[in-house]
Amino acid sequence: MEVHEAITEVVEAAMVRIRRRQTLGALAGKSPVPVAVFRVLDAVAVSDAATVGSLAPALGVDQPRASRLVAQAVSSGLLERVADQLDGRRAVLRLTREGTNLVDAARDGRRCAMATAMADWTDHERTEFARLLNRFVDALDHPATAGRDTNGR
Repeated sequence: MEVHEAITEVVEAAMVRIRRRQTLGALAGKSPVPVAVFRVLDAVAVSDAATVGSLAPALGVDQPRASRLVAQAVSSGLLERVADQLDGRRAVLRLTREGTNLVDAARDGRRCAMATAMADWTDHERTEFARLLNRFVDALDHPATAGRDTNGR
């Protein structure tokens, strides 16, 4: 096995471990809502004008599943549907105060867990990790530009 392939396997295994932790809700803290609903809240929190249609691909689920998850979040008082200011026929999703508090608490918990995991790293190591992780995720999101460094090379 070549070195590149072995390194890729190590990265893949680490990503699987991260995904398992997230699936178990370990990074979301002690959330009173199911992990799938929490992911909806997380996705709405980072969107300017989330709709059920825009959430489905962001969550990696089909439209009916996204609709059910949104309905669950709405009925739990965590999300609300509001008329789109640009197109009144369309409803956008917005976190309620309770939903915002839940997302904020989870973010604080995740950041604390990450800070703890990197507590004995140097500033340079944390900075380099953040740079490389962002580059890695960008390459996953945009495979056509993979391999270029941050200077476009």
